[in-house]
Amino acid sequence: MALTTMIFGIIALFSLLPMIRLLQEVILPGGKFSTEAIRSGLGDPVVWRATWNSIVVGIGGTVFAVVLGVVVSVIVTLTNIRMTQTLILFFVTPLMIAPQVTALAWLQLFGPSSAFLNAFGLAPPLGTPNPLYSAGGIIALLGIQYAPLVFLILRAGLRKLPRELVEAAQAGGAGPFRVIGTVVLPLMTPSIVGAAALTFVSCVGNFGIPAFLGIPANYLVLPTLIFQRLAGGGPAVLSDVAYLSALIGVLAMAGIVLQDYISRRRDFRITTTSLPIDRYDLGIWRLPMEVAMWMLIAVILVLPMCGLILTSLVRGYGVVLSADTVTLENYRFILFEHAAARRAFVNSLMLSVTAAVFAVFVAVPVGYLIAWGKKKWIRWLNFAIELPYALPGVVLAIASLLLFLKPIPVLGVQIYNTVWIILFAYLARFLVLAIRPTVNGFAQLDRTLEEAAEIAGASLFMRLRTIVFPLVAPAAMAGGLLIFMTALSELTVSALLWSSGSETIGVVIFSFEQGGDSKYASALSAVIVFVTFLIMLGANTFADKLPDGVLPWRD
Repeated sequence: MALTTMIFGIIALFSLLPMIRLLQEVILPGGKFSTEAIRSGLGDPVVWRATWNSIVVGIGGTVFAVVLGVVVSVIVTLTNIRMTQTLILFFVTPLMIAPQVTALAWLQLFGPSSAFLNAFGLAPPLGTPNPLYSAGGIIALLGIQYAPLVFLILRAGLRKLPRELVEAAQAGGAGPFRVIGTVVLPLMTPSIVGAAALTFVSCVGNFGIPAFLGIPANYLVLPTLIFQRLAGGGPAVLSDVAYLSALIGVLAMAGIVLQDYISRRRDFRITTTSLPIDRYDLGIWRLPMEVAMWMLIAVILVLPMCGLILTSLVRGYGVVLSADTVTLENYRFILFEHAAARRAFVNSLMLSVTAAVFAVFVAVPVGYLIAWGKKKWIRWLNFAIELPYALPGVVLAIASLLLFLKPIPVLGVQIYNTVWIILFAYLARFLVLAIRPTVNGFAQLDRTLEEAAEIAGASLFMRLRTIVFPLVAPAAMAGGLLIFMTALSELTVSALLWSSGSETIGVVIFSFEQGGDSKYASALSAVIVFVTFLIMLGANTFADKLPDGVLPWRD
């Protein structure tokens, strides 16, 4: 009972209270029922235009991501190309990199100040607009950012595809393309639709890419409109931006509802289990296919990172990189001289480590309840836990602002405009990233030891401490690692919650780029990419000791 009460308290604090406060501000501002904010928003052409732009880039980015993710997943999972683990690691890396870093890397690859293009004499004249400052640029980068998400979800489904159905189609004379088109993809419809819904939610709520590519072109989406209005009006406009954040939530939920409707129209259940299907032998086409896949990695990952790193080594805007002009001064400046950057490193490390450690210890009892509990309300508990992550980060940020605008009742503590409000939002948003792999770890455990301890009279907390936690700790810690990587350079939440002294790495990168200091933004981003990739490689060395599916880039 005590465990259940504690879990309900945590979920109420981090999941339900912020959402209730947001809805209260939209429907009951000042404690009285009013539709003023809604009517004001409906009559504002800027809001309509931003809403339409959000839908356009959401659908466009989703289509791009689904097409790319499905194609790569089918090739990697169903054919006999080599070095698949390394290929998966590189293909998934853009998903692990913060969106604003992705946007900055691509901006440095093109445009008149591109150190990469300048090195080959291909850069357009100074003053030429960057071609990525457009809706098309936003859609393309959103597609690249979230194609790995589609890939991971579909690959998990493909690996459970029953061999009998594929072999039956092959025995009937169907070739590879016909089998994929008539057997594989129809059976994978739930996975594809689910991935598309999750990608749409992510695209609609993304702040980093539309901020870097859209604001310079005055192409506003709802998250960037909220940022501009909050930056210009402060707490006085919270009611208006609360409505806008609720509108983002409605768009996101519409995508999820549509996914549920499509999935229910047909029964896609697979009633048999079998060995994984045999991978297609590409024969003479294997080498060309491998070359094509590695060229794709070069385009979506290597070239942008080259553009980012080369820009971080130049002395100024438009300078051609050479042996005489290369410098590490930008790195020295952001690591040792710039006060806000140094504070950002400290703040981001503290926030990400605290969020990860907290989530690891909470994930074990919560995962225990979800995986092994028998109560009917557990499904709703799981939904409440997923809510802050399923909704766009902007929604949670505005909800957190509203919740802590005044001092905390009874305690009288004010966390508004401090680093602690960012920590609260991180704990609420990223908790599920530790709970998912922990639940997965519980599902792969034999409960015999825990039941034997219960029969011997061990209390629940004793069983959790001495038996359960040691067994699922690797899965929970892997989830904590994902939280650390995600929170380290997060921007969507912190861009709306930061104040002087509580800067995060994502905020400082954004500020450098907005101020025209791309070389410093690139240097800081390059450091974060290096740290992220180093963590991924380090986690790979312990992958054999983790439950299946815990590390998304590792089988």
